[in-house]
Amino acid sequence: MEFSTLIQTIANSIVQGSVYSTVAVGLALGFGVMKMANFAHGEFYMLGAYVVFLLYTTLGAPFPLAVLAAFPIVAAVGMLTERLVFRPTQGNVLAGFMATAGLAFVLQVLVGQAWGVGLMRAIATPYMGALQVGGAFIGWQRLLIVPAAIAMVTALWYFLYNVKIGKALRACAQDPEVAALQGISINKVTLLAMAIAGGYAGIAGALMAPIQPVTPYMGHDIIITAFIIVIVGGMESIAGAVLAAFILGFIHTFVTTLFDGVVATMAGVALMALILIVKPEGLLGKVKA
Repeated sequence: MEFSTLIQTIANSIVQGSVYSTVAVGLALGFGVMKMANFAHGEFYMLGAYVVFLLYTTLGAPFPLAVLAAFPIVAAVGMLTERLVFRPTQGNVLAGFMATAGLAFVLQVLVGQAWGVGLMRAIATPYMGALQVGGAFIGWQRLLIVPAAIAMVTALWYFLYNVKIGKALRACAQDPEVAALQGISINKVTLLAMAIAGGYAGIAGALMAPIQPVTPYMGHDIIITAFIIVIVGGMESIAGAVLAAFILGFIHTFVTTLFDGVVATMAGVALMALILIVKPEGLLGKVKA
């Protein structure tokens, strides 16, 4: 591998890991609080991309405004999902998983009916040009994702450890019964968790909209990767999700560069299997008593 190709691959790995971490922390947060797996999380990512398509490409809004708008819009979808899907199936992991799988298909159909099935929406890159490093060219649009992901993960960490409602959210994730005895409303906390999860996935999709084709099915690959990341990092660990996101980002990017995308996916699954064998609780997960 040439030096310029190595630099390019490392840069792409960092960008990919940043995207993965933004999506995965929301999935890990939702699972940690509700103990339920959200199969529609990939569709939240897709909705964020379509928010940018609608506001930026169709209506002409500034790109940063369109990206920021993706958070409250997709967060609202996350809250509806908690209220209409997860709350009625509370305590039944299989029912919740199957219900969100159905929701994923519903969202795909709705978006397909609104903007066309099989049509890839190309979004013009708002930030042209590239940074040249060691003979490699890294687009400014891709570089933007890295500080955005750092800011979002840092903000989430600060919220969870320094804000009262964030501490309540952590308490519910650790022991919901004790949290309820302390006067914490479990329903309000789970609603907040799904809002954050949806908003973060929406922002990730919005940032990636100018980089990848926007289609109703763009959430398929990201949800599989997000589940692998959460399992590898530890099902209820935000820090584990971030660590695993960058590990998988490097694996996927380097293997894709050297071989192809199929082999990269197989490598990710192999990593998950290895972690489950060696450390079943995940890299930063806690052993259950």
